[in-house]
Amino acid sequence: QVRLVESGGGLMQTGDSLTLSCAASEVTFNSLTLAWFRRAPGKERVFVAAITSLGAKYYEDFVKGRFTVSRDNAKSILYLHMSSLKPDDTAVYYCAARGPHYAGNIDEGARYEYWGQGTRVAVSS
Repeated sequence: QVRLVESGGGLMQTGDSLTLSCAASEVTFNSLTLAWFRRAPGKERVFVAAITSLGAKYYEDFVKGRFTVSRDNAKSILYLHMSSLKPDDTAVYYCAARGPHYAGNIDEGARYEYWGQGTRVAVSS
């Protein structure tokens, strides 16, 4: 069982930058594929970004060039650095993880075993 705890959310203004963190309780953190999803008010959860155990990164189009996903394997922490924030980025952000035995599209929530409780980001105009 992997426990994921997000932090770093808050109330921001358009154009601000913010870094979210996701701490994992997993001794085999290095082998996990990790991802960020978000759920905006009244909308479905959508993929934001992911990083594999080998460091390959994937982004949804609407965050390319603004968001950066990274991981610190020594600390078992996943990060999402967000810049040029927009009101449309307002959402609850969730981190997710899956082990190496999981296959399937990296941008599908159903392909992840473990989820955090979410951290809220609100961006005002």
